[in-house]
Parts: sequence; structure tokens; C-alpha cells
Amino acid sequence: MDDRTGTTLHTGLLILTTAAVAWLSGLPMLFPSLGPSAFVLALFQDSDATSPRRVIGGHAIGVVAGLLAYHLFAAGVTMTSATDPGSIEGLRIAASAVLATVLTTGGMLATDTRHPPACATTLIVSLGLLSTAFEGVLIVLTVVVLVVAHELLLATERLGARYESRLRS
Repeated sequence: MDDRTGTTLHTGLLILTTAAVAWLSGLPMLFPSLGPSAFVLALFQDSDATSPRRVIGGHAIGVVAGLLAYHLFAAGVTMTSATDPGSIEGLRIAASAVLATVLTTGGMLATDTRHPPACATTLIVSLGLLSTAFEGVLIVLTVVVLVVAHELLLATERLGARYESRLRS
């Protein structure tokens, strides 16, 4: 199988895993930043950039920063539609998003847990879309599921490659 097909299928299987968990549990365990994370995991399979520490750590920092910023500036406001121009609610959401992104970026750089999709996670949280502590825990648990599924796929691929090479010998 060529790399493009393999990367495409790997990405799809990772999202399928989290989508199935979300569907079967009825919990919000499927959100936009999982797509880029799945793609990065599939594309750079054995890179430092896709180490579980970086992927999970980056998203965890994004969640904490998003929760802090949201509850500091925008509690009770949700960015589900455009706000009135110049409104206080819009300013609160904007401030929450900026602070969350700055904290996430700084936190990832300080802890060497750089994972760019985590900046999307922090926006999801800081804009009030998934902004409770419970939802924050679910986000991190979902990322753990994604990483475990990735590691299982890699192990399966390696096992298949070893089996195939033995058959050829």
C-alpha cells in the first residue's frame, strides 16, 4: 500500500475509533481538533512530534488554559453564533480565546509538549463550546483513546510486516 493510502486509512481509523466511542457513549468525545491530531499521528508515525507525551500533554495544556481563560473572562458566554459588533460578550470571548492561545503556546513550549492541534482544543474550550471541567476531562480522555488507537495500529502494522517478511524467507 502506498504511503498516501496508508496515511489516509490510518487517519480515518483513528477518527472512527473516537467517533464510535462518542456514538456508543453519547458523550461529546468527537471535536474538531481530533482531525488534525489524527492526521499528524498518521503522517509522522514515529516522530518525536507524535510521542504520546507531546500529543496528550499538548491537549491537556490546551484544556487547562482554555478552562482558565474561559472562566476568567467569558463564563456563561458561548461562541455559537456571531455576537453584536462591539459587544461586551464578544470582547469577553475574544479575550478568552487570546489568553487561552497564549497560555497554551507558552505552556507547550515550556514543557516540550508541542502539538499544534492543541491550539484548536484551547479555542474549543475558551469559546465555551466544551467548557466544563467534566468536558475538559473528556477531551483529554478522548485524546488518550486516539493515541492508544494509534499505538495499536502501529503495533499491528509492524507485526504484519514481520509476518510478511517471514513468509517471504
